[in-house]
Amino acid sequence: MSSRTNKPHEIVERALELSRADGCVVIADEESTANLRWAGNALTTNGVTRGRTLTVIATVDGKEGTASGVVSRAAVTTADLEDLVRAAEDAARSAGPAEDAQPLVSGGTVSADFAEAPAETTSDVFADFAPALGEAFARARAGGRELYGFANHELTSSYLGTSTGLRLRHDQPNGTLELNAKSPDLTRSAWAGRATRDFKDVDPAALDTELATRLGWAERRIELPAGRYETLLPPSAVADLLIYQYWSSGARDAAEGRTVFSTPGGGTRVGEKLSELPLTLRSDPREPGLESAPFVLAHASGDDSSVFDNGLPLGPTDWLRDGELTHLLSTRHSAGLTGLPVAPGVDNLILEGGGEKSLDEMVAATERGLLLTCLWYIREVDPATLLLTGLTRDGVYLVENGEVVGEVNNFRFNESPVGLLGRVSEAGRTEKTLPREWGDWFTRAAMPALRVPDFNMSSVSKGV
Repeated sequence: MSSRTNKPHEIVERALELSRADGCVVIADEESTANLRWAGNALTTNGVTRGRTLTVIATVDGKEGTASGVVSRAAVTTADLEDLVRAAEDAARSAGPAEDAQPLVSGGTVSADFAEAPAETTSDVFADFAPALGEAFARARAGGRELYGFANHELTSSYLGTSTGLRLRHDQPNGTLELNAKSPDLTRSAWAGRATRDFKDVDPAALDTELATRLGWAERRIELPAGRYETLLPPSAVADLLIYQYWSSGARDAAEGRTVFSTPGGGTRVGEKLSELPLTLRSDPREPGLESAPFVLAHASGDDSSVFDNGLPLGPTDWLRDGELTHLLSTRHSAGLTGLPVAPGVDNLILEGGGEKSLDEMVAATERGLLLTCLWYIREVDPATLLLTGLTRDGVYLVENGEVVGEVNNFRFNESPVGLLGRVSEAGRTEKTLPREWGDWFTRAAMPALRVPDFNMSSVSKGV
């Protein structure tokens, strides 16, 4: 093998050859990105980037247990490998025994494309989208509104190799579009976002039409006080709330009495009914249109992840089934502590089991209530109840007798997603959506709109 090779699978193999530790895991992430940005109905910037990050995880056995050391570096070639591998080994030897230590995953599984070149994105991903966006600019200009936003496409090829013989590869495309429409005086604003794998299923004209309608609603302004209102949460807002719930559903924390999923006196709420509606919250790495890595890719250990689980196969997991809590996030280590099944995190989230109504149909069936656009600046207030606070943004609308009659002021809210699940009175049709708050970290979600009879708008916010 040439010392100047830049092929990721060869980089992984060479790092494993250099290892002197008792165990070794190497992850090479090859990432490419393409992006467009625009403001005031005109493109402002575009670009393409390439990058590599190599993570070496060394494990060292000792009398008191197995220690691990993790070191990640960017732009690594074979000339840098020995220093990187030795740094990971030094980190392991200087660390105490790892609490989450388990035998490294074995089995000798090899992906058929492990030795192939990484997948790459280019500006060609916007070949159809960019002209359609230009047409949307023209329509917006003629309609007296300004469009702002960005489109970003990433393609990451991850190569995982272990001293136990695993050679796994996953290509992950990830596209996001965020579009804001504003009135020329910037007093009215509306937002729409989409997640996509390839930008072939994104229609800028349809999004512009949707935003134009919302700006029209905002021409009438209505001031409302804080209070509890019947509220329609669109899929984006539902995703933001349930993604945070998902991140907070660690089995160990629950078993140790630290979360909303704990029971008094010890134990967890697994098996408890959380919603009277037949809602199912699930993840599946092979979900069509929301595909994610079918094996664990852990670059570090944390409360709900373990570097020792790298390469562990992932399959469909129901977190909530027909309203009942069925699983909590569990590594092999935390599963052993809690007695719950091993259930590693999967990088997508789907809520379903409601009806077939669209959000527009749910609006039409509303006597009086609020219609949100999205949530923003979500923060945790109380982990024991998973009480969250945050702000509404880019449009809250009053619905009366099945029609939107105007835009109301923004609010600060205080709600627990777990509490909401117990009070939801209607769920609509599940559809792919982009969370507004967590879109930089979690994009593969499908959610329905939800009707909450008494959503807590705790105070008025002056934000746009």
